[in-house]
Amino acid sequence: MKKEIQFYTAIFLRRIHYFLLVFGIVAASAISVSRLLPPVYDATATLLVESAQIPGSLAESTVNTSSLEQLQIIEQRLMTRSNLLDIARKFNVFSDSGAMTADAIVKAMRDATTIRRTGGREQATLMTISFKSNKAVVTASVVNEYVTILLRDNLAMRAERATDTLEFFEQEVQRLDAELAAQSQKIIAFKNANADALPETLTYRLSQQTSLQERMASFAREISGLREQKQRLIEIFEATGRVSAPIAENLSPEQRQLASLQSELNSALVIYSPENPRIRLLQAQIAQLESQVGALPTVGDQRTTPQTLLDLQLVQIDTQIEQLEAQNAQALAEQERLSETIDRTPANAIVLDGLERDYENIQMQYNSAVGRLATAATGERIELLAKGQRIAVLESATVPSKPSSPDRAKIAAAGIVLGAAAGGALVFLLEFMNQAIRRPRDITKKLGITPIATVPYIRTPMELVLRRAIFVGLFALVVIGLPAILFAVHTYYLPLDLILDKVVTRLEEFV
Repeated sequence: MKKEIQFYTAIFLRRIHYFLLVFGIVAASAISVSRLLPPVYDATATLLVESAQIPGSLAESTVNTSSLEQLQIIEQRLMTRSNLLDIARKFNVFSDSGAMTADAIVKAMRDATTIRRTGGREQATLMTISFKSNKAVVTASVVNEYVTILLRDNLAMRAERATDTLEFFEQEVQRLDAELAAQSQKIIAFKNANADALPETLTYRLSQQTSLQERMASFAREISGLREQKQRLIEIFEATGRVSAPIAENLSPEQRQLASLQSELNSALVIYSPENPRIRLLQAQIAQLESQVGALPTVGDQRTTPQTLLDLQLVQIDTQIEQLEAQNAQALAEQERLSETIDRTPANAIVLDGLERDYENIQMQYNSAVGRLATAATGERIELLAKGQRIAVLESATVPSKPSSPDRAKIAAAGIVLGAAAGGALVFLLEFMNQAIRRPRDITKKLGITPIATVPYIRTPMELVLRRAIFVGLFALVVIGLPAILFAVHTYYLPLDLILDKVVTRLEEFV
């Protein structure tokens, strides 16, 4: 075991120049990169979402957005392309921004910005905004500008939403008010067009119809009575040759009395016989009255005769019958009109109920919209006065006193460890691939003979000097030249951090 260790140690020492060369390349590169990478400063601001200052039970804002959703919205609005370009140009975030495209600037700004949100049930909702740059002042300026834009956009967004809500309900109230007026006009127009057949006058029209029916029945009775009276007068005249009574306005007082007695006599003759004492008494009175007044007075230059009195009374009765029939016809026409309006009333009631129901529905919507308009006005007032949910700055960004990255010591240490591992791996790989005979047992194993003695390869002093000079030169070239090349590339071509970013981007695109 001891001989094995000595053998591998000897091999390692024999190939140590390979180890040192690889170690020097990797370690020098890592140390150079750790020294050449620009410092990265990090500034952070912390924000808190505060609840509404006015209790919702008293007055509620019309902007009902959860805390996390609100932060997500303003984050998206903050990281817009226009905002990032304006901030990058305002604070000259990138020294070579003139050579960068707008897309590259936006991507670099987004990569350098970190936004974290924390919150949950019964927990405060927080947001932290960080920005990384190789300029300490720029980092704080950018973060504070982020905070300024965020607060401004949040207030503007909430005020805009509250105003939009108020305007919506104002328009809704105006629309419903116009619909109410239009519906009222429809109802009025329908009532005017159907004023004679409205449901509210149905009871009155029914009572009118009943009254007309009673009047028509009365007219029929009166007409029937007049016709019976006319027939009776004719029958009395044919039976007695006398009439009941002359026309009152054509007779003198004596003639009226005589006509009254004659009428009474005619009526009595219908009931009693001519030999009845009452009939004889009436006849005696008529004869005495006729002797007193003498001859009968003239009418229209003619003497009044029983035939003339009959004709006058028949004409009077016919006139009354015509008047009653005219009134009856008028009542019948009115009844038909009432019947027609009563028949139209149920259909009008259905249409009117529909119109009034629509009016009531619109009225309910209007009342609801007016109430919501008042709520929207209160909500807008709350947002304009910043009394609703808002974002407060717990900690502003300050100029960092030292860079947050890179950790130069860790990069250098990692380079040294990686260089040692790479050098050892190279030595192992060379030894693994070398199939030459170097030990006596290799001769026995491969050739099947046992040597008596072995003599190692002995280099001359000149070979040793030349070999060591070449190694020292290469090592010096690696240790000194490689950092110099990296420095030149970093200074005159492109900063190493940008080269690394491009390499990472290409690898990500390839993957």
